[in-house]
Amino acid sequence: MLAAPTLVTAAELAPAATASAAAETPAGMPSGELPSPEITELVDLNDVMTLAALPTSNLITVEVHQDGTVSFALPRAEVGQGITTSTAMLIAEELDLPLDRVRVTLADARPELLFNQLTGASNTTISTYTPVRVAAAVARRRLLEAAARELGAPVGDLKLRAGVITAPGGGSVSIGALAGKAAGDQARRVSVELKEREQFKVVGRPHNRIDALAAVTGRKKFALDLDIPDARPTMVCRPPTINGTVASVANLDEVRAMTGVTDVAVVSTGVAVRARTFGQCVKAVRALRVSWKPGTAEGKSDETVLKTLRAAEQPLGLLPPLTPSVEARFTFRFRSNSALEPNCAIADVRPDRAEIWSGLKAPIVAKQAIAARLKLPPHAVTVHVTEGGGSFGRKLFFDAALEAAEISQKIGKPVKLMWHRADDARQGRTHPMATSRVRAAYLGNTVLSYKQRHTSVSTDLGHGLGEVFTALAAKLPVGDIGFSQTFFHLSQSMPYNFGHHSRLLSETDKSFNTGSMRGVYSPDVVCARELIVDRLASEMGKDPFRFRRDFLRDDRARAVLEKVAEAGDWGRTMPARTAQGIAFHSEYHSASAVLVEIDCRPETVDRPIRDGVTGPRVTKAVLAVDVGLTVNPRGLEAQMMGCLMDGIAQTLTSSLHLRDGYFLEASWDNYFYTRQWNTPPELKIIIMPSASDRPGGAGELGVATSMAAVACAYGRATGTMPTSFPINHGTLSFVPKPTVPPIPASPTDGLDHTR
Repeated sequence: MLAAPTLVTAAELAPAATASAAAETPAGMPSGELPSPEITELVDLNDVMTLAALPTSNLITVEVHQDGTVSFALPRAEVGQGITTSTAMLIAEELDLPLDRVRVTLADARPELLFNQLTGASNTTISTYTPVRVAAAVARRRLLEAAARELGAPVGDLKLRAGVITAPGGGSVSIGALAGKAAGDQARRVSVELKEREQFKVVGRPHNRIDALAAVTGRKKFALDLDIPDARPTMVCRPPTINGTVASVANLDEVRAMTGVTDVAVVSTGVAVRARTFGQCVKAVRALRVSWKPGTAEGKSDETVLKTLRAAEQPLGLLPPLTPSVEARFTFRFRSNSALEPNCAIADVRPDRAEIWSGLKAPIVAKQAIAARLKLPPHAVTVHVTEGGGSFGRKLFFDAALEAAEISQKIGKPVKLMWHRADDARQGRTHPMATSRVRAAYLGNTVLSYKQRHTSVSTDLGHGLGEVFTALAAKLPVGDIGFSQTFFHLSQSMPYNFGHHSRLLSETDKSFNTGSMRGVYSPDVVCARELIVDRLASEMGKDPFRFRRDFLRDDRARAVLEKVAEAGDWGRTMPARTAQGIAFHSEYHSASAVLVEIDCRPETVDRPIRDGVTGPRVTKAVLAVDVGLTVNPRGLEAQMMGCLMDGIAQTLTSSLHLRDGYFLEASWDNYFYTRQWNTPPELKIIIMPSASDRPGGAGELGVATSMAAVACAYGRATGTMPTSFPINHGTLSFVPKPTVPPIPASPTDGLDHTR
């Protein structure tokens, strides 16, 4: 408890408890049966992040207010995944409080939290599950103690329900009336007992999102919705190639004189324009005449990058296998990391201080980097974390916040910076292009070995583990590959009994702005693996489902796979050029399986789609997931639907085309994420029952499984295993927008296609 006019409680946890939990026998493993060594079964990336967050868990506080509400500033980023709702549910559960009385906001950047303010790797619910509950339980205990004094009854005789504490004789008092009385004048350490799972009334039951009404009525506040005094719309004229820089500007004064324009300034990323409206910014950016210096990827194309990747591939072995084997090389193209919300930030920089507003998943690093760029002490920089409209890993990077701070300092005025869609497609973060070579040797009914060599354009992990020290280490010339290898090996696993197995990562080419994208390495690595599993099944004369079931390492995995096979009617007779595909993936103490049906018949592949890529359509999808204890089943269902849409897109339609040092895509019009016309009409999400009392990771879980299942279905429908993704990458179905000016003209045909 902390001294305050209202009750504030915090959690402190012993690291040993979580460490032992992380190393326990995997769920479903028969008693006495030890699996072959697999590092992620001992410790994975999620475990590392959770353990790193433990030392500062006591700095996370729950506050009870005099109006009977409870508030909590969550040190994570809500970007649409629903963590404010699940967190509110945990607090409501331990305090026996109606959900609508819990207020969850997002905490400002708090460097004292160290590793405890990073949002990523499906870690939020796992790492905050116990600390949030403990803080709420401490508040409950203090409120009951205060009520015992007020009502003259023993604590054990009191009941707390719906925010009111009652005594056996009928006396009662609200928690709001007790908020001040329960607060102490000094911090104290106390012990509490958390509710057992059998006592849960909120957790584990489906709930709508607490922000759903605000979102659909337009009342929810994102960064650009904030009314910060004198923060005017601002945009940047960016180079025609990736990471180019300004050489000279021919018409600065002319653009400054344009209607509505207040400021024009050359900055490190281009030429910034501040105006009264974003429309005036667009006109000014398009009017600028800039000479540019070459960028970091000058002259590069898909073909040159692929050649570089193949040259960097590690060998699969010195000698070919002595037994039958299957082998293939897979290519995965660049994919955009743009979220639905444009990249944006607000900055108000003064000579002695700075204030920033942005959707940030690594706000501590952002605060420290901004302070360094502005040459201000860190305590003089305040970074507010706003809710974000999507991320997919994009908001692990704070380039908009850093750029807004630089512009505000340069012109001496507050700015409301928004990137154009073309900015984020061409200069933003991308999932790196990669190849994956796989070889599996078998004999009889045994898979003797499995080797995978994944080679990728360098993945920028410069956000580190959410604070400055690991962020700096990840940027060192020799530190970055160490970081990448750590992320790779702690996030990739082998769920099958495939004898000797190994996975190695190579990275090359730092010319591009890359980043994690809802799974980092997993979608590509798992897609390649599951296609090889299908090949092995075929070569060994086995059904793909039964082959997986027989080789999976534990009962939990088999249960998930069997559930989708049953629910999806695996093996049913289907017309020619249509087929089912099935895949399995596990990570972060969770497991998922997906069954899809795909239609590759000419009448489907060749159907007309205006300004779009047609091709095959997934007509049915069934996803089964086991994440241990599910806090909010409705939220989990929504996350898995999103995973399916991601997987379909990455297999069939969505990629960036690199040519002459820039990406051709410049808007959502020509970046083909899953659209309504290729969303499966039949979709089912199955949440598996679990006796576990701890949640597992969920946010990224279903992406890799879905991508792999669609790829396997395509291979079975066409009779040819796909090896290049997305499958439609070779088809350019749009006319690329020019790079000069960098912002395309605003569309004027908004009514032309209405029906």
